[in-house]
Amino acid sequence: MLNCAKFFELLTSKGTEFYCGVPDSLLKSFCAYLKDSVPSNKNFVTANEGAAVGLAAGVYLATNKPALVYMQNSGEGNAVNPLTSLADPKVYGIPMLLIIGWRGEPGVKDEPQHAKQGEITLELLKTLGIPYEVLPQEFVAAKAAIKKAFEFMHSSNAPYALVIRKDTFEPYEALKKNTTPSPYSLTREEAIQIILKITSTINNPVFVSTTGMASRELYESRVKMGQKGDSDFLTVGSMGHASSIALGIALHASDRIIFCIDGDGAMLMHMGALTTIAESGVTNLKHIVINNGAHDSVGGQPTCGFKVDFGNIAKACGYQKTWLATTEEKLIKALEEFITTKDLGLLEIRVKKGARKDLGRPKSSPAENKIKLMQYLKN
Repeated sequence: MLNCAKFFELLTSKGTEFYCGVPDSLLKSFCAYLKDSVPSNKNFVTANEGAAVGLAAGVYLATNKPALVYMQNSGEGNAVNPLTSLADPKVYGIPMLLIIGWRGEPGVKDEPQHAKQGEITLELLKTLGIPYEVLPQEFVAAKAAIKKAFEFMHSSNAPYALVIRKDTFEPYEALKKNTTPSPYSLTREEAIQIILKITSTINNPVFVSTTGMASRELYESRVKMGQKGDSDFLTVGSMGHASSIALGIALHASDRIIFCIDGDGAMLMHMGALTTIAESGVTNLKHIVINNGAHDSVGGQPTCGFKVDFGNIAKACGYQKTWLATTEEKLIKALEEFITTKDLGLLEIRVKKGARKDLGRPKSSPAENKIKLMQYLKN
């Protein structure tokens, strides 16, 4: 396994000064080390991976130095456009070092949403014309890989990728931990259970939950409360698209109320969906964003969720009403208004970071979940 400090020294010895991207669980030790070692104005967690590529391009234009972009392999999809139409040598020719976590690597056990992306990760890089190397876990070999990467970037003015396998980096715990107590008392799971209780009087509602902890907690809450989950679409993967999925259902199931349980990181990733939802004119979509200011499922790295006003952003996009709940009492009161309004609304619930360590996962496959929901909608 690679020591994060030594790997970082290899990068800085080649002139790397700027880092940006979207966190991944395979990179959480490396990202934690960056948080401790790089000034905040040179390490940005971006809304999505494409934005990170754009940011890295601007950094290169201003400094003539390649920036480092980190991402999970699922983020390659978000990055394809700027990688091919901006950074590629046939266009501007902008070098940058891509650090890509290889979730779903063939032969390595992982969650179902990573299976396809894991299969095509290397082939996709080949298709994009981006040379790559799977980063060795032995220091001398890793040093040679870094040397090769920078020689290519400088000679070809093009991106280069280092693909990161599971357990490549030694564990590293950030020293600069936020010791300030959370101002919010609710957990995300508690908020979800309150939502389920308050909405239990609604006839045949549908729930679409965002990827990560929220879907797992919705599933576990159903089990705990003795409820069936046939009405739930537990979105795995496709981060940032739960609200669009909910819109598609709402447009064609106008006799039902569709609840979207979104997250702050997911909403920030594809916030433009708010404009489409508002433009659609739907009145049966209830949009909830549970905001804990963090990418909880990949290491707890911060988002800017607590620094933005989701309510006013939603209104500016065309939502008619918004609510903000920060306590159980305020959430119950807001929900009572939220579920009865005939206007398109957004409810933001602010909660503290974290999830319980024994949190389970759905026992049914994504395909089985899909079939149950479609049958529920049909009936």
